[in-house]
Amino acid sequence: MASMTAPSTTPADRPRPGLRERKKIKTRGAIRAAAYALIAEQGYDATTIEQIADRAEVSPSTVFRYFPAKEDIVVIDAWDPAMAAELRARPADEPWADSLRHVLRAALGRSLAEEPEVTRLRARLGAEVPAVRARMLRGTADTGRLLREALAERSGLDPDGLELRVFATAVLSGLTEVSPYWAETGHRHDVRDLVDRALVVLGHGLPTGNP
Repeated sequence: MASMTAPSTTPADRPRPGLRERKKIKTRGAIRAAAYALIAEQGYDATTIEQIADRAEVSPSTVFRYFPAKEDIVVIDAWDPAMAAELRARPADEPWADSLRHVLRAALGRSLAEEPEVTRLRARLGAEVPAVRARMLRGTADTGRLLREALAERSGLDPDGLELRVFATAVLSGLTEVSPYWAETGHRHDVRDLVDRALVVLGHGLPTGNP
């Protein structure tokens, strides 16, 4: 999901893409890698599109073709459709919170295993850079549509109905707070456990005492 810290690589169980698509994935990955390296070295504000393009060995126009704005390099990834598919594959009688927990923990586990430093940097940028934070929040609209469609198939409810709109918005708004909280607390928690805590609050309301 856009607000979470999932990597942009293609899951191993997907069909291998064609040559053209592989080139796009390679270019996209090179741009992201260049951006993260520069941001780690000199900070987000000091990093320009021109520098990113030079480090990735592409033109600035190529960067903009893949990412319309600098904050999109941090926020946009390829996991939302995959995560929606994983959600659809969960048992139909499984409680929604358990299904989401399984899908999110799996995605975050991949992220932490494959790109631990990038995962932490992404969370920190979402907490500290207003433009990145704003882009993350805007991205929840697309994620919300995918979530509603997946949940509609499981529940039989209208994906555009009020009930699923309210539910998906509440879930995503709550989960959006996980990543910045993780960064603000020095990454001392396991982010997957923070997802669990957020889902408990969404499902059962506020706890009676401090965790």
